[in-house]
Parts: sequence; structure tokens; C-alpha cells
Amino acid sequence: MLDGDVGANARGFMVYRFTRYCMYVFLVVCVLLLSGCMANGSAPDDPGWVLTFAEEGDGEAGGAPAAERWVTEVGGGGWGNNEFQTYTAGNGNAFYDGQGNLVIEARRETVTGPDGVRRDYTSARLITKGRFEQRYGRFEARIQIPRGQGVWPAFWMLGASFPEVGWPGCGEIDIMENIGRELDKVHGTLHGPGYSASDGLAGTYEHPDGGAFADGFHVYAVEWDASGIRWFVDGVQYHERTPADVGGAGEGRWVFDDGPFFLLLNVAVGGYWPGYPDETTPLPQRMVVDYVRVYRRAE
Repeated sequence: MLDGDVGANARGFMVYRFTRYCMYVFLVVCVLLLSGCMANGSAPDDPGWVLTFAEEGDGEAGGAPAAERWVTEVGGGGWGNNEFQTYTAGNGNAFYDGQGNLVIEARRETVTGPDGVRRDYTSARLITKGRFEQRYGRFEARIQIPRGQGVWPAFWMLGASFPEVGWPGCGEIDIMENIGRELDKVHGTLHGPGYSASDGLAGTYEHPDGGAFADGFHVYAVEWDASGIRWFVDGVQYHERTPADVGGAGEGRWVFDDGPFFLLLNVAVGGYWPGYPDETTPLPQRMVVDYVRVYRRAE
């Protein structure tokens, strides 16, 4: 073999090895990106979904939740659940952390609210009523929930007809609830006339690794249309309800086609379902919200 042939073969081999290496790196990057999208569990970037609402947590550090998106409810009257906190206004217990998150913080502190009720815990309850309401679509949030006996974080929706028809006639869609002693479980539930409170239509998702949901961020979502409502955690569907689940069941009536719903984010302290804080409950506790996004189907 001539020296020129040897050099050419060597160069060809090096080009081959380099090309193989580049292909390998490309495939690894694609897999990592795909895995990240799947782990994130958010709505796919395709023309089938149109973004209609977004809270990206990008407010000024210490600032109150954006008034164009959120109303901060106040009071300590128990909120129908015998809760022990008073919800405060402004940035008292809800604020941006300056790192791209909206935070709700529950604290052990004695406060008398504007309703005259004295409570030993404070927290926040944010709603979009009058700011944003929608019927049907995908509703999702990426959240790191708090933990502890008696701590009750929730991401949920109420029918916009609530002031007129009351609860449960307005309908309630609980996208994510957790009671702090259940570290490895989250719940998704429907409430309506004939299937409310402890008789709500509930589903439970257990952490796939047996870990604690409070240890990291997870994407909690529902997809809601005329056929029914489906619940997801990190892109995994775990629960579904349809009009057939309530049709003809006593007073049961499917109220989820009647009109738009508004969003709620809150952290309750105590209540009939979670029970009450005790010596094991670490406070303060934070629910950290990376984003809230709502989509509708493209026309």
C-alpha cells in the first residue's frame, strides 16, 4: 500500500469517527429534550392548543400577585371547611420571589382580619374571578407543594355562577389537592349538586417512586371538554369523569357545560379533611408556583 493511500484512509476513518460522534451527541440531546418535555408534562407546542392565560411568576421580588390576573381574598371565617387560617391581602402571604415563582406562604402568627376574626395562622387565597374565566380547555400549573400535618394546598376552579347559584350548584373542579400528611398522594375531584364534599367524584395519584410531592416541582393539569374531564400529573392521566357518572343519580346533575370557571390557588391550614396542625407541623410552609397556563382548543 502506498503512503498516500494510508494517509487518505486515515483521514477517512477520522471523518467517519467524527461523524458518528456528532450523530451520537445529536441523538443524546434529542432524547434529553424529549425527556424534559415529557417530565414537564405541559401542553404540547402545537397548533391544537392556544394559550389564553399565563402566570409566569416573573413579578418583582416581594411584589404582590399581579392585579390584572389575581384577586386576593381575605378573611378567617373557616371558608366552609372549619379552616384555622385567615387569608391576608396584598403581598402579606402571597408574593413573587424574584426567581420566576409566585409563592403562597402559610405562617403561624396571630392576626385579626378585616372581618374581625382572630386566627393563629395566616395564608393566601388567589382567584381569577372577574379577571379570567373560561369554559373547556387545558388548565395546568407547575407547582412545588408544601408539607406537614394540617397543611392543605390546592389548585382548583369554581363555576363563575357561584355568586348567583352558590356551591355546589356552580360546580367545582379540583385540579390538585394534597393533605400534608399524605406525602406521596395528590387528589383530583369534582363537586356538584348531588356529589359534593365527602361524596365528590374523586381520584388519587400516588407518586410513582413512592416519594414526596413536596420534594420537587410537578405539573398538575386537567383537560376539560364536552365529553368530560381528565386529570394528569406530569403528563400521566390518572382519572376521568363524564356526564354519565352523575346522570340519573338522585340530585346528580352535570354542571360542567353550563358556563365558564375561574381559577383558585390557596394553602389552607386545618379543616375537616386534613385535620389540624400539631407539634410535627413545620411552619412556615410555601407553595411555590412556577407557572399557571390555560389553553383552549384552536378553532
